Amino acid sequence: MRAPVIAWQLAQTFWVGGLWLLHFVLLPALGKIGLAPLLVQEVANGLRPLLVGFAVVCVLLQALSLAVALGVRAVWKDMRGQLLLAVLLLALGFFAARAGWLVSDYWQMFSYLAMACCGLLLVVQAPPEARS
Repeated sequence: MRAPVIAWQLAQTFWVGGLWLLHFVLLPALGKIGLAPLLVQEVANGLRPLLVGFAVVCVLLQALSLAVALGVRAVWKDMRGQLLLAVLLLALGFFAARAGWLVSDYWQMFSYLAMACCGLLLVVQAPPEARS
């Protein structure tokens, strides 16, 4: 039963690393090399929704891994499961703001950064080990 742990770690690496890499490495690097700020903003507007959608897929895979390793109730009761649910709700808020359902201009950025912080909290947690 090592597969849930491997799937957990792989999915976590992709979505958490991707969110942090885009916001704190790629976009500042594009600005630093001299690209126009509007071009950097267009890159951000194109890549952020793709990355948030990819994060949703990876979070669902992690929730499945958690359910396989510890049971379905762990998704609600375990801190890792609660963080995964928070990320799903934040992603929903991100896309709701993108669609214009939320009035705030800052909600998309807040949702994105809060997802990244929840990801960091998940990184410091141990991967779910199968019950003996």
